[in-house]
Amino acid sequence: MGSVNNWNCLSISLRTVLGLCLILMVIWPVNGLRPLRQRRPWGEEWLPLGKGEQELGPFSSWNITGTYRGNWKFVDSTNSTSKFPDFKKSNGNSVLELISTPTKITGVHFVQGIIIFHDVFDNEDDAHGAQIRVEGVYIWPFRQLRMVASSGKEGDFGSEDDYLLSNPYHLLGVFSSQVFQESSRDKLWKRKQSPIYEMEKQCNIEIAGQVSRVSSRKNGGDQDKYFIEGLMESPSVDDDVDCFSPMLLNATSVNVDVYYNKAVNYTLMVTFISFLEVLLLIRQMEHSNTQSGAAKVSLLMVGHQAIMDSYICLLHLTAGILVESLFNAFATAAFFKFVVFSIFEMRYLLAIWKANRPTNGENWEHMRRELSVLYSRFYGILLGGILFMYEFHNFLRIILLLLHSFWIPQIAINIIRDSRKPLHPHYILGMTATRIAIPLYVFGCPHNFMRIEPDQNWCICLAIFMGLQVFILLLQHYFGARCFIPRQILPEKYSYYRRFHQGSNDATDCVICMTRIDFSQRSNDCMVTPCDHFFHTSCLHRWMDVKMECPTCRRPLPPA
Repeated sequence: MGSVNNWNCLSISLRTVLGLCLILMVIWPVNGLRPLRQRRPWGEEWLPLGKGEQELGPFSSWNITGTYRGNWKFVDSTNSTSKFPDFKKSNGNSVLELISTPTKITGVHFVQGIIIFHDVFDNEDDAHGAQIRVEGVYIWPFRQLRMVASSGKEGDFGSEDDYLLSNPYHLLGVFSSQVFQESSRDKLWKRKQSPIYEMEKQCNIEIAGQVSRVSSRKNGGDQDKYFIEGLMESPSVDDDVDCFSPMLLNATSVNVDVYYNKAVNYTLMVTFISFLEVLLLIRQMEHSNTQSGAAKVSLLMVGHQAIMDSYICLLHLTAGILVESLFNAFATAAFFKFVVFSIFEMRYLLAIWKANRPTNGENWEHMRRELSVLYSRFYGILLGGILFMYEFHNFLRIILLLLHSFWIPQIAINIIRDSRKPLHPHYILGMTATRIAIPLYVFGCPHNFMRIEPDQNWCICLAIFMGLQVFILLLQHYFGARCFIPRQILPEKYSYYRRFHQGSNDATDCVICMTRIDFSQRSNDCMVTPCDHFFHTSCLHRWMDVKMECPTCRRPLPPA
């Protein structure tokens, strides 16, 4: 009986030990990382665990991969350290791009990403922001996030880039930054000149955060929202002085579907604008469907607009290739812009070119050479403009203002030739509205999907500049091409009502209407061409709307 009791005690002891081992095997992976809480007590007083998290259960895993937008501020209101005095701002906006991947340790995810701090510096040598790569762990049973600044080299790609290169929010932000804000060359130079570059060498940037969640039923959306609240500290590598004062971070996850819908709605707007431009071009082509009417339209004005549309087409096509999930939307907008400039505007350009060519009976080879020169100049200016904007990227907004000066060549042609009503008023007003719609959205809308900071001053300058051009064109349309120019500086103009000798012309007929011209009384009912041929005023005006040549001898006629 003694041996049996001993065996039972040993069996119970073995079972107890095995049970303890199994329990340790379950909870040891989490407990193995809990010393991080004791080793790095920084920020713990700022990270209380809310009641909402306890209700969701201690082991419900959350995937915190995504984009977060929020703000930052110093705990002490200002940056009190003297090691990096360039941190003059006390608060600003921030963007977090995080990707969380499970590890072999239960309850722990490995986190990598980028944190972008806006409104950090107060000098002109930096882009008013700082970008830091971070990595760390997310202990999801306790909703704890621990990250440090990554020591990866500039240009190296980590595992977080797989997410960043597929996230439309991040990709379109990068695209707009490259195109509308600063070039990669300037960004690299600013990166090396920025205090952040030195700070990453001399400081250990540490972030302690707490993750919480609000369900879709409470926030009224389709997806759950995640909140990150934390503290960022920067103990120095060499001494005990902090690189900058402790900084509080707050960020909320971005609903990528809403952002995606914004981008799609923008492409629908561009498609609708392209459709309106086609209708306006057709209306203008009908207004100037004669040789005389087409000759009054400036070739530079139409070519200028065609180049603008080609740039917009290339930008949208590039954005569609970059963001695969939005390719169909951006490709559709690019296609309609391609139709506008390659079919309608190039056809109108060719009609204006033919109307301005003298009809001297050249052979087809000579005409083909001139046409090839026209197309070569167009595409040469197109490519040269791309190189010019790349080289002078810092002056992009000034260049955009110059691009919207496409009405100026038409104003100059009207003054030089004293043209009468070359453009339809609907074409002038409609094209102006459609041309400024896209730049006003990009630089004026506070919640545009490109995440570009609004520039109200630039938008006002653009509106005033375009409004002034439209005002002058409408003045020329209703009151004459030279109505606002003093007569003293106007060039000499041929008068169709000049004096003439009536001796041999008492019985002259108008060859347009084949009726007699009455010379008995001097009035405005008779016009005399430079080649001394007589016509009724109304007859010759209708004729010159079709052809600017004498109906009798086919000599060129000056503007009336």
